[in-house]
Amino acid sequence: MNYREAIDWLFSTQMFGIKLGLDGTRHLLKEFLAYPAHGVRVIHVAGTNGKGSTCAMIDSVARATGRRCGLFTSPHLIDYRERIKVSGEEIPEKACVTMLTRLRKICESMESHPTFFEISLAVAMRWFRECECELIILETGMGGRLDATTAVPADVCVITPIGLDHTQYLGNTLEAIAAEKAGIFVAHKPVVSAPQEPAARFVLEKEANEKRCPLEFVKEPLLGYQIALAGKHQQWNAALAVAALHRAGIPLNTDIVRYGLTHLSWPGRFEEIQTGVILDGAHNPHSARVLSDTWMSRFSETKASLIFSAVADKDISGTLKILVPLALRIFLCPVNTPRAIPAEEIAKCLPENAPPHENFGTFEDAFSAAIGHGRPLLIAGSLFLIGEARAILLDKNFQSSSQ
Repeated sequence: MNYREAIDWLFSTQMFGIKLGLDGTRHLLKEFLAYPAHGVRVIHVAGTNGKGSTCAMIDSVARATGRRCGLFTSPHLIDYRERIKVSGEEIPEKACVTMLTRLRKICESMESHPTFFEISLAVAMRWFRECECELIILETGMGGRLDATTAVPADVCVITPIGLDHTQYLGNTLEAIAAEKAGIFVAHKPVVSAPQEPAARFVLEKEANEKRCPLEFVKEPLLGYQIALAGKHQQWNAALAVAALHRAGIPLNTDIVRYGLTHLSWPGRFEEIQTGVILDGAHNPHSARVLSDTWMSRFSETKASLIFSAVADKDISGTLKILVPLALRIFLCPVNTPRAIPAEEIAKCLPENAPPHENFGTFEDAFSAAIGHGRPLLIAGSLFLIGEARAILLDKNFQSSSQ
């Protein structure tokens, strides 16, 4: 297979959907020799919001110490290879083809075909092993207890803020979702958590007590450092990242932390991609509140032209209720993904006090209509929308996915 054929095959496996469970993943990692080598430390990050930013900070600060780090995140924004990075560099196309060609044969021999996410994890873990990574940072795809990443034994577990999301899979209460996130805990291994709502905190404490895990809740944000990502909430993510690295036994000092936090990159999170054009993947009420606070600190009372889209299974009404007060006009469009819902359906979720809105068939049409209004433009909602927007605005090829 060439690269295009390999990616087409991989994306075709999305038809197998999402399978929560670890037996298939463990078998695939074993057959593909993709478990970490002895002595390689693994930091596993779960939570509802801030996972990606926290992973990026852990990776950047750790690399500032001179360590070779592997980073696995999802989803990608533009190109699939964004999901798998070593020392900040995406996996090369040639290596990706080699991995996927071998994995295709293994998958075809298995009784239950692995999912897109399981295959992606196997590619990442084998690549990290071949690159002799000293530290691996894994972001859960969804939940934790039965997420494929949990098949990889972790040395430190990290929990970012927990909220209601993916409720059809994880449960519709904070307690239920917290229990799924706490499922990544490894007996006797340390856990670091962001501050949590009391209901979620109690669940984490119970799980840590049962597994005899040292559990630390970050008590204050990391102040006094410039952070390359916008928003005061990133100070909390930075505190969580630094605490995780301490627990992993990575020696740090002020200069290392400062360098790592100022040189990190994590696109699509309050990213000013052009002057006055902000991208933010706020796709649930919690992340929408963070976006609202960050917008107010940057633009004060200035209203935006808001381009918004979402995918099925999200709390669209709850998210829009928080974002609508930022907007003078709203432009709705579907996302370029199989999970898209029409703009007309999104419009039904707008609150009664919403400003005028228009529905469009594509992001490009919505952008063309919104850009001429002479005010800051906020593109927010699904990360799939953010990826499509970045690809169009940066003139790159967009690899649409549903996971």
